[in-house]
Amino acid sequence: MDKLIIASCILFFVADILTLTSLLHPAWIISRNLDSPGSTVLGLFTHCLKIWGRDPVCLQLSLPPEWKWTLLFLVVAIMCLSSTCVLLALSEQRQKALLLARWIAFVGLLCMCFAALIFPAGFYIQEIGGEPYRLPSSLRIGPSYMLFFFAILLTIISELLAEKICRPFL
Repeated sequence: MDKLIIASCILFFVADILTLTSLLHPAWIISRNLDSPGSTVLGLFTHCLKIWGRDPVCLQLSLPPEWKWTLLFLVVAIMCLSSTCVLLALSEQRQKALLLARWIAFVGLLCMCFAALIFPAGFYIQEIGGEPYRLPSSLRIGPSYMLFFFAILLTIISELLAEKICRPFL
């Protein structure tokens, strides 16, 4: 198997794991000061509040339509990246699997980009109190969203390697 395809498969797998981790970890939006008495942590599924030094209380969040679309795009992207890894592993026996893997990875990348663009449109919800695409100054983007953004970058690099556009010295 070509070294570029192996490197691409590994990077797709890492991007897949990062996307899944960011989806399951409830820290997409967090308070600026997590040590403050009323700190909050928002994910796509849960809303956790820490009030006056007590243990955090996590509640199920009613998703706005924008976050439902984000969730849908993330699930489709995870499925695309997972199937891309399988197809790249099978590309040694079947050359058509490589072409199919490239296109499926491209669809996964598009879904990830759509999710990244749609998610901030839901900042108007009551728990956040902002406007679409504008967080209030008391909140900031959390580590889960940063992991997701890093997964997008890895997917772009993987796609370039799979297409053999970017040829590092391997």
